[in-house]
Amino acid sequence: MRQPVRVVFFALCGLLQAGAGCCDEFDVDLQEGLIFDDQVLDEPLEYPTWFKSSFLDLREDMVDALQSGKRGIIVYFGQKRCAYCKALMEVNFGKEDIVTYTQTYFDLIPIDIWGIDELTDLDGNEMTEREYAIREGTNFTPSLIFYDAAGEIALRLRGYYPPYKFKAALEYVADGHHLEGSFAKFLALAEPGHVFEEGGLNEADFFNPPPHDLSRHVLPSSRPLIVYFEQGNCYACDLLHSGPLQDPVVEHLLEKVDAVQLNMHSDEPVVTPAGMRTSAREWARQLGLFYTPTLMFFDEHGEEILRLDSVVQIYRLRNVLRFITSKAYLDFPTYAAWRLQTPNPH
Repeated sequence: MRQPVRVVFFALCGLLQAGAGCCDEFDVDLQEGLIFDDQVLDEPLEYPTWFKSSFLDLREDMVDALQSGKRGIIVYFGQKRCAYCKALMEVNFGKEDIVTYTQTYFDLIPIDIWGIDELTDLDGNEMTEREYAIREGTNFTPSLIFYDAAGEIALRLRGYYPPYKFKAALEYVADGHHLEGSFAKFLALAEPGHVFEEGGLNEADFFNPPPHDLSRHVLPSSRPLIVYFEQGNCYACDLLHSGPLQDPVVEHLLEKVDAVQLNMHSDEPVVTPAGMRTSAREWARQLGLFYTPTLMFFDEHGEEILRLDSVVQIYRLRNVLRFITSKAYLDFPTYAAWRLQTPNPH
């Protein structure tokens, strides 16, 4: 175990670019896109010109894509003043190789999660953009749903992911790997040279110590639960601990929940909120986790409320914790539905 790393990110990047030799090229890629200000944007975003101009009939969009020799469509759920959407546009879609690969194999259809324009899904159901976003559990923007050539959902990305992870997602669907196994398994095969240590997790006073019996399905708890899935040698985990988790508002909200930390690559025993005896590694596999850190939120009865399994900064974490600690999930079916009643933009 170790104390939270105080990362001066841009200085570290400068050292890497200067050839300090402490990390290889893959490590540099892992750091890209992990730090930005996630407050509401002052100016609305503009979509890239290569996004498809759609009449919002996804059946027609799919036909057009396949007739053009593409392998499916991507539905992008966004909003105009979302800092995470800006990161996707400027960091990921600022890379020529990502744009070329995306355009070669997919048509990308933008959806405004607040939009009231009528949309027809691939099954012919009609609804507004907003209703479609809520139906698909679009809690965070940007979110993307990859539909393959058969019209099946091949992958969901909930939130913003750095370029190396986003590239892998594109290849996972375009090359048909989604038909062979999970995205987590694909990533493990794609990154064989990068070792994730079993030790070296960041310490925090609010984590409950092991043994971890999280069972609450029979005897409910009085407080919600957050399970932090992390791993060693994880820049994003370090940044979570040195940034958002040091925020005074976040620290105050965390006093109202139970929290445990698990290494998703370890065989540490755990009893899940549903009462299943397993290991951290196996539970992460069953949950389909592929990003660290992932924060899983459970209610008093052990039911999953939502998960933060993408890049998260201070303001998004604050808002999620407000949703959880106020127990708004008892009145709203999803975080996205709650957001419709609040000024929260993320």
